Amino acid sequence: MLSFDSEPFVFQFAIQKFLKIDIYCNIILPFDLYGCGTWSLTLREECRLREFKNRVLRRIFGPKRDKATGEWRKQHNEELNDLHSSPNIVRVIISKEKIEMGGVCSTQGGE
Repeated sequence: MLSFDSEPFVFQFAIQKFLKIDIYCNIILPFDLYGCGTWSLTLREECRLREFKNRVLRRIFGPKRDKATGEWRKQHNEELNDLHSSPNIVRVIISKEKIEMGGVCSTQGGE
C-alpha cells in the first residue's frame, strides 16, 4: 500500500473524507469481497467482516468529541452507519451466494 511516513496513505489526515470513502467503496471493499459468492459464512466470519467495516470507517471518520464531557471518544457503530450508509457486508455476500447458486441451478437444469 502507498505510504508516506508510517501512516498508510488511505488513512492520512490530509486526504479528504469523500476521497477516503471513494477508495474504500471502489478498491478496498471489492477486494475484500472478491469471490464471496462461493463462501459459506459462519457467525464468526460475519462478525469479523462487520468489525473490519467498522474499523475502516472509524479510521476514515476519526474520533468524535463528546458534548457532555468534552473528551474525545471512538464513534459508535450506529454513528458510523449514519455518517456512511453502505450496504451491510453480510447481506451483500448472501445475495451474491444466491446469484451463484441460481447460476449453478439453471445450468444443471438444462442438462
